[in-house]
Amino acid sequence: MASSVAPLSQKRKSKKELRDSIETAELNMEADSILRDSLGREIVDTTKMDSMQLAIYHHNRAIDDSIRLDSINRQRANGINSPVQYSAEDSLVYDAMSKTARLYGASTVKYENMDLASEKIHMSIDSSLVHATGARDTTDTTGVRLMGTPVFTMGADKYESDTMAFNFKTKKGLISKVYTQQEDGFLQSEISKRNANGDIYLQHGRYTTCDAKHPDFYIALSRAKVRPGKDVVFGPAYLVVADVPLPLAIPYGFFPFTKSYSSGFIMPTYGDENSRGFYLRDGGYYFAINDKMDLKLLGEIYTKGSWGLSAASNYNKRYRFNGSFYVSYQDTKTGDKGMPDFSRQKSFKIQWSHRQDSKANPYSSLSASVNFATSSYERNNLNSLYNPQTLTQSTRTSSVSWSTTFSSIGLSLSSTANLSQNMCDSSIAMTLPDLNISISRFYPFKRKHAVGDEKWYEKISMSYTGHISNSINTKEDRFLHSNLIKDWRNGWNHSIPISGNFTLFNYLNISPSFNFTDRMYTNKVMRSWDDTRQREVCDTIYGFNNVYNYNLSISASTKMYGFYIPSRKIFGDKIQAVRHVITPSVSFSYAPDFSASRYGYYKTYQKTNADGSVDLVEYSPYSEQLFGVPGKGKTGNISFDLSNNVEMKIKSDKDSTGFKKLSIIDELGLSMSYNMAAKEKPLSDLSMRIRLKWWKNYTFNMTAVFASYAYELDKNGHPYVGNHTLWGMGKFGRFQGTSQNFSFTLTPDKIKKWFGGGDDKDDKKKKNKDDEDGMDTDIESNVDDTMVAGQRGAKKKSGGGKAETDADGYMRFNMPWSLTFGYGITMRENTSGKFNTKSMRYPYKFTQNLNVSGNVRLSDGWNISFSSGYDFERKELSMTTASLQRDLHCFNMSCSVVLAPYTSYNFSFRCNAATLTDALKYDKRSGYSNAVEWY
Repeated sequence: MASSVAPLSQKRKSKKELRDSIETAELNMEADSILRDSLGREIVDTTKMDSMQLAIYHHNRAIDDSIRLDSINRQRANGINSPVQYSAEDSLVYDAMSKTARLYGASTVKYENMDLASEKIHMSIDSSLVHATGARDTTDTTGVRLMGTPVFTMGADKYESDTMAFNFKTKKGLISKVYTQQEDGFLQSEISKRNANGDIYLQHGRYTTCDAKHPDFYIALSRAKVRPGKDVVFGPAYLVVADVPLPLAIPYGFFPFTKSYSSGFIMPTYGDENSRGFYLRDGGYYFAINDKMDLKLLGEIYTKGSWGLSAASNYNKRYRFNGSFYVSYQDTKTGDKGMPDFSRQKSFKIQWSHRQDSKANPYSSLSASVNFATSSYERNNLNSLYNPQTLTQSTRTSSVSWSTTFSSIGLSLSSTANLSQNMCDSSIAMTLPDLNISISRFYPFKRKHAVGDEKWYEKISMSYTGHISNSINTKEDRFLHSNLIKDWRNGWNHSIPISGNFTLFNYLNISPSFNFTDRMYTNKVMRSWDDTRQREVCDTIYGFNNVYNYNLSISASTKMYGFYIPSRKIFGDKIQAVRHVITPSVSFSYAPDFSASRYGYYKTYQKTNADGSVDLVEYSPYSEQLFGVPGKGKTGNISFDLSNNVEMKIKSDKDSTGFKKLSIIDELGLSMSYNMAAKEKPLSDLSMRIRLKWWKNYTFNMTAVFASYAYELDKNGHPYVGNHTLWGMGKFGRFQGTSQNFSFTLTPDKIKKWFGGGDDKDDKKKKNKDDEDGMDTDIESNVDDTMVAGQRGAKKKSGGGKAETDADGYMRFNMPWSLTFGYGITMRENTSGKFNTKSMRYPYKFTQNLNVSGNVRLSDGWNISFSSGYDFERKELSMTTASLQRDLHCFNMSCSVVLAPYTSYNFSFRCNAATLTDALKYDKRSGYSNAVEWY
């Protein structure tokens, strides 16, 4: 039997080795018993730890996690954070070894907010570099023009170029022949560099506001730095117009691009004026306070000592209110100090416009329209010389209004402050305040819970109106020194009307009324006669005074209808019927004689003349008060009014009902009254009126007055209105006169309609087109709408300035023009003329005026306009002006002249863009002293 025995030395082990092997086995068994997660991390049982061990464990865990995150962020910072999307229409070649991609044909690469589009793109994934360029245009024989050139967009910034290299990681790039737009301007450069902040450094660049590919003008920049959305700072630069360099250079400069409001200096304009010398004007500082309010401070200074300051502010709080404020002060010095022709005038102007949004408060509103200026301001203001409407304005009005309503009780409060200026004699009329209190109509006898039919007394209604006023008429220089009690007139007027409306016999409308008026004054003026000085003496007595009056009236009216159906044999069935409506009304009013002594509203005093004769003079202590005094004499007036309306109903295919109403006589009426309480001349004049609506855009109105009493001659042969009526003599009333105004605008479209070449649809299309462009022809303005339309047409990329062609392809002749005629005539008795004793009449006097205005648009952007008139009394031309405007795409040229009653001219040539309008401009205007000798 075979066996293998091991040596005795190998079978025996020491006790130390045996112990080590046992410990190793126990450690291995312990390691196998530790719990781990799917990622191999040890799961620690925290339930067996005490509070100190648990705190140490969480602290160490937080430190380990932060160290691990820092290492991960360092790894990501060295690469690309977001996916890069790229595509190509033609082909895409990817090299996995070098990790590069080549894209051909309308290729795009997108990374975060960066977007690159080009015909050819070479991209390196590892280095995050992208190189883009266009492809040669095969249709170009020169082989220079490229197609599909790179277009790089990053956020709101867009760059076009021929060749571009960009690093997505560092966001730096090198661009060849870049083209980008910043606000109103366009930048080009031969080579440019973009840094990580987005700033662009240009070399051999161009800046222009012309949007054409080949600009009409540009500023050549040797080098520049562009901060997109902020500004561009450039070194030496010069102006180039039509590719011709001009000797206009500057060493350095900048253009702001900010979209938000920002403060900054306003460059002044310069010029000279013979009376005040050389000047710098309209220069100052603009404060962008916030998005709701701004402030502009301007100043002007002249070499002969004149100066001026102005402040303008606009404010707007959405859905609440908006407005503007303007104040200006001028210190004008003309002539040489110490000489006889030296003069100094101080003048100022205040304008304030405020409007409250209707949604802000439906029960309360505040509005203001203030336009105050001293009489010498416009004469000293240089801009007013070239604005005939401002310079010749004779009156100015200002008002501030506030109103509130308490709908629950029907109470309304409204207050206004009014100011009227006469610029000719520097007089002003001011009312401050003017408060109105009104309670709407209510029915005091109406039952709250009505049962059965309405009672007659429930139809009685009443209301209340109160008027508190405080006013003054004075001169500008005395206004601030006036006394509130002695110089201002004030009072409180109450009006309480009570009325009812009843129907009698189902056809008569009966309306009785009672009106009570009360006046409260703070003073009265007592008059007497001074025999020694032979003049009237006035004594003002201050205190509470109450003056009231009342009247009663009742009126009755009805309507009578008459129909006439024409004979079908004569008129056919086109005319369906003719309707005649007659509306007669009769009214009676009564008022007592408030000049009776028991009321105390009228007083008398004895006047002793120089020859010793004595007259009794009657006066009222309240005649000069705000709300006057009740009239003298008893009134028992009977009034009669008759109105007629005639309409015709015809068949019409255009109307949806199949019929159409035509107005033959819209109104033909007359009115007259008789005062039963009058001792002489109880009959009033006859008033007649007619209104015709025969035309679509014109309504003919005419009113004529015929006097009832005939002229008579006194013992000296002087005519006067006697007590004998013309009606009693078998004659018609004496014609007092009338007035009429006509206005007509002639345009090519109207001529086409007259001769069948136009249609209303063309007007609708044109109106809709104007509405889309934002034009509002309903607002009066000195802006020529056709000129604005021409300027917009020249700027449109759709070819707004191209000539239209007809169906045969020939150019259609189109020269828009308009001519407006205005004629007014007034006919009245000339009581200052020679009286005809045979016909017992005064001659009639005619007053006429003629106004003509028009414009001609030679082409899109080229407009000529004029306005003039003729004064038939003075036999001379009235205000005559002419202007010429030319839109030159990037520039605007305008010239305006005033030919009568004075002469002046104003020529302006400036850039359209707001960025360069103050830098690239040329203004020439006539001065004060040479304004009448310029031609």
